[in-house]
Amino acid sequence: MAECINCGKGSKLISKALEVCLDCIRNDFEKVLPRIQRVHARSRMEFDLPTNPPQDPQGVQCNFCVNECKIPEGGKGYCGLRKNTDGKLWGGGKDEGNLNWYYDHLPTNCVADWVCAGGSKAGYPKFSHLPGPEYGFKNLAVFYQACSFNCLFCQNWHFRKDVYSKRKTTAEQLADCVDEKTSCICYFGGDPAPQVQHALETSKEALNRSEGKILRICWETNGAMNPHYLEKMADLSLKSGGCVKFDLKAFDENLNIAMCGVTNKRTLKNFEMLSEIAKTRPDPPFLIASTLLVPGYVEGEEVSKIAGFIADLDKDIPYALLGFHPQFYMTDLPTTSKIHAEQCKLAAENAGLRNVRIGNIHLLSNAY
Repeated sequence: MAECINCGKGSKLISKALEVCLDCIRNDFEKVLPRIQRVHARSRMEFDLPTNPPQDPQGVQCNFCVNECKIPEGGKGYCGLRKNTDGKLWGGGKDEGNLNWYYDHLPTNCVADWVCAGGSKAGYPKFSHLPGPEYGFKNLAVFYQACSFNCLFCQNWHFRKDVYSKRKTTAEQLADCVDEKTSCICYFGGDPAPQVQHALETSKEALNRSEGKILRICWETNGAMNPHYLEKMADLSLKSGGCVKFDLKAFDENLNIAMCGVTNKRTLKNFEMLSEIAKTRPDPPFLIASTLLVPGYVEGEEVSKIAGFIADLDKDIPYALLGFHPQFYMTDLPTTSKIHAEQCKLAAENAGLRNVRIGNIHLLSNAY
């Protein structure tokens, strides 16, 4: 039984890393914020990452994401990738891809697999080879090793060990990996935002080479990038039949900061912007939302708020609820239970959404 260091109430669903409960995060945030900041700082110092987005008055401005770092000479941005050397920013350019890639045979475990052109009947024949899941084809999965958030539950936290790798992949080299059986490219991570220029250049190169053929451009992101770049990302996905998948960690800003270290205001505003674009291409769905169901923190009430926000924009936006597996600084929390997931699905539907799905069902436990 863990106990909140602020209110003293005990609960088995309080992260020992945070040591504060959901109620205190929501209702007594200023009091618990110093504790939250210390936990995030410790989690970042392990990997030689800045504890906060640098804001040096004499630094060079980076405009890739919501953090808008002003990076001092010889320093690096919050993502750990962008560096100021002799007054110029390096890292994230079209010839500096810090990434891993692999082929993922379709249909795959994509967040949007039940509605996208690669995993369902959507988009056929303009954007899909088959009137159903694209068996026999594959996705070029591109994992970018940098992120603008600092999620304490990160499922891919190991990339932090190699945020600034000496091994680089140019956009042209990555585009070379698209072959005759590649029908989509998906950029994820980490997050694509710190290397958005590289992803955009790769996409343009690959699409030019595949003119007249099916090649969808897709993204999985926390949604906190500069809207200027998001518009370019969206345009590529819209025209190619791909989709943009936003991971909405929370609706409450305090909770987002507690779990991810960064505000979600830009994320929600960007999602709202894309919801209007999504109406121009209903098939296949262009915009998809997902939320990780973190026990004790992201439960029915929070999901209801997220779903209400989405439904006010468009009730038909697909929404995936994902099972949580203990990782990184939240290894003491249990996996998402089936009843937790089902309650959240009902909450999302009651909030007005018409297309809600529980994903990662293999992770769900039978606990009550």
